[in-house]
Amino acid sequence: MVSLNNLKPRKGSTHRKKRLGCGRGSGHGETSTRGQKGQNSTSGGSKRNGFEGGQTPLLRRIPKSGFNNTRFRTKYTWVNVSVFEKFFEGEKDINIEVLKSRGLIKRKGLLKILGTGDLKAAFNVTAHSFSASAKEKIEKAGGKTVVIELPAKPQKALSKRQELRAKKFASK
Repeated sequence: MVSLNNLKPRKGSTHRKKRLGCGRGSGHGETSTRGQKGQNSTSGGSKRNGFEGGQTPLLRRIPKSGFNNTRFRTKYTWVNVSVFEKFFEGEKDINIEVLKSRGLIKRKGLLKILGTGDLKAAFNVTAHSFSASAKEKIEKAGGKTVVIELPAKPQKALSKRQELRAKKFASK
């Protein structure tokens, strides 16, 4: 009978560990399988990751110019319409606080409702954003969608130089 205490690897599948630097009789003495000379024969002779033998590495060859929007994008936590009937049977109003109390969303931030799944019951849903299909399904079932308006981003104050340029171009 096979149990945890008598499990063994299949015969021939495991090998003895190669013991290096244990004398010539072991077959791995003297140079310890590293060869006679060369960069990797002594300690500290290994090359770093990405080293290409003196050739300019790939990471330095590819262009790095351009704009990346990841710092400025709006990040949404999303919930699908299919979740509403499973978790909110008998309720009418759904908002961020209700979703957090049920454990459906964990992160703070903006909420977007997506339209995956079917919806038969009417719900009044309050969120920061709705996909077109989600809005259509909620209203088709007899519910309402309420959009929470985002606060306007504060405008950055212009420097004296920027103000002068703006006036100059406004006058033209």
